[in-house]
Amino acid sequence: MARYMEEHLDMPLREVLSIMQDRIMNQTTYFGVRALQSPTDYWVYQEIIFETRPDVIIEIGNASGGSALALAHICDLLDHGRLIGLDLSHAGIPERVKRHPRITLIEGDACESFGQVARLISGDERVLVIEDSSHTYENTLNVLRRYSGLVKKGDYFIVEDGICHHGLPIGPKPGPFEAVETFVNENSEFELDRKQRVFSHNLESQGLSQADRSCHWVSIAGRGPGSSVARRVTRSSIREFLRLFVPPIVERLVRKLRP
Repeated sequence: MARYMEEHLDMPLREVLSIMQDRIMNQTTYFGVRALQSPTDYWVYQEIIFETRPDVIIEIGNASGGSALALAHICDLLDHGRLIGLDLSHAGIPERVKRHPRITLIEGDACESFGQVARLISGDERVLVIEDSSHTYENTLNVLRRYSGLVKKGDYFIVEDGICHHGLPIGPKPGPFEAVETFVNENSEFELDRKQRVFSHNLESQGLSQADRSCHWVSIAGRGPGSSVARRVTRSSIREFLRLFVPPIVERLVRKLRP
């Protein structure tokens, strides 16, 4: 039975998140290709890609290929950039995605494939890394440590699904959230950047937050040794975002949910 927003303005936020999560995981497609991606996160991806103009986007964890195709289409629109996709298997990705001229797919463990990836990238190219694979603490941290050397000052390393047990009771515990904390604490050349503009399916993706870093994905901006903070960490209020991006009925819903 359909549940319409105007009939459920008193619904607890945790139930709203679960409904949004189900939509993302079971119904979302991009150009007919299944995409396990929040559409609003994709909007922020294009903002970051437009701003930073990466020569190479590395997506670790491609699932059915919808997000890889979406990222390649952004590169098409910019007439710049290409994507390297890594996963244990690409059997579930449609041929039309595999044939996209900007997409190169590599099968196997991402950390074990690092040398192969690095050989495809020249030293002066700017790189955006997106980690969206198994979400275990150990694997996420290993990928962060291995691939962070490809990210230059001011560019991004995005870790998906920090929402695991920090917004929704899903996924590994500890998981990406804790791996990002460990990585940033041990690596002074990177900082969390939570200021990007998005209403993710858990109310935060890089910054829209009433909860501390309960994020669908966390970006880490490269600072560079001895540099000043490359991207200042800020927090936007839910009210500021709602005023700009969502219908008034949603603003009323969130206002009722706030203390």
